[in-house]
Amino acid sequence: MALLFGLLRPLQLFNDVVLRIGRAIAIAALALMVCLILGQVFFRYVLNDAPNWTEEGARFLMLWMTGLIAPMAYRQGGFVAIDMLERALGRLLSVLLTLTLLTIALIVLVYCVQLGWSNVDSLTGRGRSASLRVPLDLFGGEAIRFRNSWAYASLFVGFVLLTIVNIELMLRQIITLLGGEDRLQPLSDPNVARAD
Repeated sequence: MALLFGLLRPLQLFNDVVLRIGRAIAIAALALMVCLILGQVFFRYVLNDAPNWTEEGARFLMLWMTGLIAPMAYRQGGFVAIDMLERALGRLLSVLLTLTLLTIALIVLVYCVQLGWSNVDSLTGRGRSASLRVPLDLFGGEAIRFRNSWAYASLFVGFVLLTIVNIELMLRQIITLLGGEDRLQPLSDPNVARAD
Protein backbone atom coordinates (compact mmCIF):
# COMPACT_ATOMS: atom_id res chain seq x y z
CA MET A 1 0.00 0.00 0.00
CA ALA A 2 2.87 2.39 0.79
CA LEU A 3 4.28 1.78 -2.70
CA LEU A 4 0.94 2.69 -4.30
CA PHE A 5 0.70 5.89 -2.27
CA GLY A 6 4.32 6.61 -3.17
CA LEU A 7 3.36 6.35 -6.85
CA LEU A 8 0.12 8.28 -6.41
CA ARG A 9 1.47 11.33 -4.55
CA PRO A 10 3.74 12.70 -7.31
CA LEU A 11 1.05 12.07 -9.94
CA GLN A 12 -1.54 13.81 -7.79
CA LEU A 13 0.79 16.77 -7.16
CA PHE A 14 1.66 17.00 -10.87
CA ASN A 15 -2.01 16.92 -11.83
CA ASP A 16 -2.95 19.45 -9.14
CA VAL A 17 -0.40 21.97 -10.41
CA VAL A 18 -0.46 21.37 -14.17
CA LEU A 19 -4.24 21.09 -14.43
CA ARG A 20 -4.71 24.28 -12.43
CA ILE A 21 -2.36 26.10 -14.82
CA GLY A 22 -4.12 24.48 -17.78
CA ARG A 23 -7.48 25.64 -16.44
CA ALA A 24 -6.25 29.24 -16.19
CA ILE A 25 -4.87 29.14 -19.74
CA ALA A 26 -8.09 27.50 -21.01
CA ILE A 27 -10.21 30.24 -19.42
CA ALA A 28 -8.00 32.90 -21.03
CA ALA A 29 -8.21 31.09 -24.39
CA LEU A 30 -12.01 30.94 -24.10
CA ALA A 31 -12.25 34.65 -23.31
CA LEU A 32 -9.97 35.57 -26.20
CA MET A 33 -11.84 33.21 -28.53
CA VAL A 34 -15.15 34.89 -27.67
CA CYS A 35 -13.59 38.31 -28.31
CA LEU A 36 -12.30 37.18 -31.71
CA ILE A 37 -15.68 35.77 -32.70
CA LEU A 38 -17.56 38.87 -31.53
CA GLY A 39 -15.05 41.05 -33.35
CA GLN A 40 -15.52 38.99 -36.51
CA VAL A 41 -19.31 39.36 -36.29
CA PHE A 42 -19.00 43.10 -35.68
CA PHE A 43 -16.62 43.67 -38.58
CA ARG A 44 -18.58 41.43 -40.95
CA TYR A 45 -22.05 42.87 -40.32
CA VAL A 46 -21.26 46.47 -39.41
CA LEU A 47 -18.27 47.22 -41.65
CA ASN A 48 -18.87 44.46 -44.25
CA ASP A 49 -15.25 43.27 -43.95
CA ALA A 50 -13.94 40.92 -41.24
CA PRO A 51 -10.24 40.25 -40.80
CA ASN A 52 -9.47 36.87 -42.36
CA TRP A 53 -7.41 35.60 -39.42
CA THR A 54 -10.12 35.80 -36.72
CA GLU A 55 -11.84 32.53 -37.62
CA GLU A 56 -8.60 30.58 -37.71
CA GLY A 57 -7.45 32.26 -34.50
CA ALA A 58 -10.69 31.29 -32.73
CA ARG A 59 -10.29 27.69 -33.92
CA PHE A 60 -6.69 27.62 -32.66
CA LEU A 61 -7.79 28.89 -29.24
CA MET A 62 -10.68 26.40 -29.10
CA LEU A 63 -8.31 23.48 -29.74
CA TRP A 64 -5.96 24.56 -26.95
CA MET A 65 -8.83 25.33 -24.58
CA THR A 66 -10.19 21.82 -25.11
CA GLY A 67 -6.79 20.13 -24.82
CA LEU A 68 -6.07 21.89 -21.53
CA ILE A 69 -9.46 21.66 -19.81
CA ALA A 70 -10.49 18.11 -20.79
CA PRO A 71 -8.00 16.44 -18.40
CA MET A 72 -9.37 18.42 -15.46
CA ALA A 73 -12.95 17.53 -16.41
CA TYR A 74 -11.96 13.86 -16.70
CA ARG A 75 -10.24 13.89 -13.31
CA GLN A 76 -13.18 15.58 -11.58
CA GLY A 77 -15.88 13.42 -13.16
CA GLY A 78 -17.05 16.22 -15.44
CA PHE A 79 -17.60 13.99 -18.47
CA VAL A 80 -21.03 12.50 -19.00
CA ALA A 81 -21.08 8.95 -17.64
CA ILE A 82 -23.67 6.22 -17.48
CA ASP A 83 -23.02 4.75 -14.06
CA MET A 84 -26.25 2.92 -13.23
CA LEU A 85 -24.51 -0.46 -13.38
CA GLU A 86 -21.61 0.76 -11.28
CA ARG A 87 -24.00 2.06 -8.61
CA ALA A 88 -26.09 -1.12 -8.68
CA LEU A 89 -23.08 -3.39 -8.10
CA GLY A 90 -21.50 -4.02 -4.74
CA ARG A 91 -18.39 -2.10 -3.72
CA LEU A 92 -15.89 -4.73 -4.91
CA LEU A 93 -17.54 -5.33 -8.29
CA SER A 94 -18.02 -1.59 -8.79
CA VAL A 95 -14.31 -0.91 -8.19
CA LEU A 96 -13.31 -3.80 -10.49
CA LEU A 97 -15.64 -2.52 -13.23
CA THR A 98 -14.25 1.00 -12.93
CA LEU A 99 -10.68 -0.32 -12.99
CA THR A 100 -11.47 -2.37 -16.11
CA LEU A 101 -12.97 0.66 -17.85
CA LEU A 102 -9.98 2.80 -16.87
CA THR A 103 -7.64 0.13 -18.29
CA ILE A 104 -9.52 0.18 -21.59
CA ALA A 105 -9.41 3.99 -21.54
CA LEU A 106 -5.65 3.86 -20.94
CA ILE A 107 -5.15 1.67 -24.02
CA VAL A 108 -7.20 4.09 -26.13
CA LEU A 109 -5.39 7.13 -24.70
CA VAL A 110 -1.93 5.69 -25.37
CA TYR A 111 -3.00 5.09 -28.97
CA CYS A 112 -4.36 8.65 -29.16
CA VAL A 113 -1.07 10.05 -27.82
CA GLN A 114 0.68 8.32 -30.72
CA LEU A 115 -1.87 9.69 -33.19
CA GLY A 116 -1.56 13.16 -31.69
CA TRP A 117 2.20 13.12 -32.10
CA SER A 118 1.96 11.81 -35.66
CA ASN A 119 -0.29 14.80 -36.49
CA VAL A 120 2.25 17.22 -35.04
CA ASP A 121 5.05 15.59 -37.01
CA SER A 122 3.06 15.09 -40.24
CA LEU A 123 3.48 16.85 -43.56
CA THR A 124 0.38 18.92 -42.79
CA GLY A 125 1.72 19.70 -39.32
CA ARG A 126 4.91 21.08 -40.85
CA GLY A 127 2.86 23.43 -43.01
CA ARG A 128 2.04 26.99 -42.12
CA SER A 129 -1.23 28.75 -41.44
CA ALA A 130 -2.79 30.65 -44.30
CA SER A 131 -3.74 33.67 -42.21
CA LEU A 132 -2.41 33.51 -38.62
CA ARG A 133 0.80 35.32 -37.95
CA VAL A 134 2.80 36.37 -34.90
CA PRO A 135 2.83 40.14 -35.58
CA LEU A 136 6.48 40.86 -34.86
CA ASP A 137 6.36 43.37 -37.73
CA LEU A 138 4.57 45.72 -35.31
CA PHE A 139 7.81 45.88 -33.33
CA GLY A 140 10.22 46.23 -36.24
CA GLY A 141 10.69 42.49 -36.83
CA GLU A 142 9.26 40.16 -39.42
CA ALA A 143 5.83 38.53 -39.01
CA ILE A 144 6.04 34.77 -38.39
CA ARG A 145 3.32 32.60 -39.90
CA PHE A 146 1.86 30.12 -37.40
CA ARG A 147 2.84 26.52 -37.94
CA ASN A 148 -0.02 24.05 -38.20
CA SER A 149 1.83 21.88 -35.70
CA TRP A 150 1.17 24.53 -33.03
CA ALA A 151 -2.56 23.77 -33.31
CA TYR A 152 -2.05 20.00 -33.67
CA ALA A 153 0.11 20.01 -30.54
CA SER A 154 -3.04 20.71 -28.52
CA LEU A 155 -4.26 17.17 -29.31
CA PHE A 156 -0.96 15.65 -28.27
CA VAL A 157 -0.73 17.67 -25.04
CA GLY A 158 -4.37 16.99 -24.19
CA PHE A 159 -3.99 13.23 -24.68
CA VAL A 160 -0.75 13.12 -22.67
CA LEU A 161 -2.45 14.94 -19.78
CA LEU A 162 -5.52 12.68 -20.06
CA THR A 163 -3.22 9.64 -19.90
CA ILE A 164 -1.51 10.92 -16.76
CA VAL A 165 -4.90 11.62 -15.16
CA ASN A 166 -6.09 8.15 -16.17
CA ILE A 167 -3.07 6.54 -14.47
CA GLU A 168 -3.81 8.54 -11.31
CA LEU A 169 -7.44 7.38 -11.40
CA MET A 170 -6.32 3.76 -11.87
CA LEU A 171 -3.98 3.98 -8.87
CA ARG A 172 -6.83 5.43 -6.80
CA GLN A 173 -9.07 2.49 -7.80
CA ILE A 174 -6.35 -0.04 -6.92
CA ILE A 175 -5.89 1.63 -3.52
CA THR A 176 -9.68 1.54 -3.03
CA LEU A 177 -9.71 -2.13 -3.99
CA LEU A 178 -7.07 -2.83 -1.34
CA GLY A 179 -9.04 -0.98 1.33
CA GLY A 180 -7.17 2.33 1.47
CA GLU A 181 -10.01 4.50 0.21
CA ASP A 182 -10.29 6.38 3.52
CA ARG A 183 -6.71 7.68 3.10
CA LEU A 184 -7.34 9.15 -0.39
CA GLN A 185 -7.81 12.89 -0.79
CA PRO A 186 -11.03 13.82 -2.61
CA LEU A 187 -10.59 15.05 -6.17
CA SER A 188 -13.73 17.13 -6.43
CA ASP A 189 -13.38 20.89 -6.67
CA PRO A 190 -16.43 22.94 -5.68
CA ASN A 191 -15.65 25.36 -8.54
CA VAL A 192 -15.91 22.62 -11.19
CA ALA A 193 -19.31 21.29 -12.23
CA ARG A 194 -19.77 17.52 -12.29
CA ALA A 195 -21.87 15.46 -14.65
CA ASP A 196 -24.07 13.77 -12.06
